[in-house]
Amino acid sequence: MSLRETWTEMSASPGLSPRTILTALAVLALVAVPLLAPQLQLLINLALAKGLAVLGVTVILRAGQVSFGHALFFGISAYAGAFLVTAMPGADLVLVLLAGALGAALSGVLVGLFVVRYRGIFFGMLNLAFSMIFWSILEKFYHYTGGADGIRLTRPSVLGQQLGRSEFELVLFYLALALVVGCGWFTLRWLASPAGQLFQTLKTNETRLEYLGLSPRRVLLSGYVLSAVLCGLGGSLMGMTQGVVTPEYVWWVRSAEMVFIAVLGGAGSVRGAFIGALIYEMVRIYASAFAADIWQLLLGVFLLIIILFAPGGIMGIFDRLIGRHRDGGTRA
Repeated sequence: MSLRETWTEMSASPGLSPRTILTALAVLALVAVPLLAPQLQLLINLALAKGLAVLGVTVILRAGQVSFGHALFFGISAYAGAFLVTAMPGADLVLVLLAGALGAALSGVLVGLFVVRYRGIFFGMLNLAFSMIFWSILEKFYHYTGGADGIRLTRPSVLGQQLGRSEFELVLFYLALALVVGCGWFTLRWLASPAGQLFQTLKTNETRLEYLGLSPRRVLLSGYVLSAVLCGLGGSLMGMTQGVVTPEYVWWVRSAEMVFIAVLGGAGSVRGAFIGALIYEMVRIYASAFAADIWQLLLGVFLLIIILFAPGGIMGIFDRLIGRHRDGGTRA
């Protein structure tokens, strides 16, 4: 049996869509990275952390809203973990993650109560305003936050054991991969659930929710808090991976970067959030290494091409290729 026939047969199997097959293969490839390509481990770890944050932005995009300030939760979570490690040296890795997620959830509720009243550009700019306020606090309260220098994180323990640098980075890599798989699966299930379907109705017909006796604000708030927690998990992982947390985590450029990656991978696509993050990090690292003066220009041109010729992003291109493959198989 040829490779094409094998692929067609697997794709036709119940529950085995091309997306599911390629997702499984991608996860297996990432599992093997520390063994086969250890030089890429740090790069991919950063991309996975950033992908979780982009997933939070993607959730908001499903409701037809764009946030230019979601780096707020990215930074709050990272600083919550940093404060915990500073107060409790050797705190467990899981405890640091939980503290970050809790900080992101609480701030998501508080900020969400204000921003869910607005839509469109007002929603996006109000998120940006909250993010910049927090950035100013981090910059000004130097004695607590370290100012522009930030806070350096000591290495957390893992199940009560202090690991060496290489062992800790390996644990952190597989933890990030597990969170990506778990959070990606949960987000897909949540979006397909009745609560997720109501949340996505905000994009198409918000008035219908009111006719059903539901509050659009409460519906939007539920997805907003979920997006904040996802961004927070990404921020905690990023802080522990880099070993330092700075106000740059909540700077508006970080929020714009998340939106950039979400559009690159496919606006509203859960898998696209991680694919976009991986492509973005690789292009950014290698472009800055070989074209240090124009790497931002290269990224801008890349995004422009995607918007003009593939508005569905990387996942849109993939879906079209799969569609052509199926059409070709049918004709054959």
